[in-house]
Amino acid sequence: MRRIEETQMDLKREEIIQRLVKKGVFKLHGKQLYELPLYALMKAYIVRTE
Repeated sequence: MRRIEETQMDLKREEIIQRLVKKGVFKLHGKQLYELPLYALMKAYIVRTE
């Protein structure tokens, strides 16, 4: 069976999702965090940390 390698972008996306969940954010714009692109996740994280 083939092993799927995670890229740096995947790891960064996962890290941002975990940080948002710790802040109590589970959905953005009516979508689950895992459904959103990295850009939208980063934007939401920056807005909530300022």
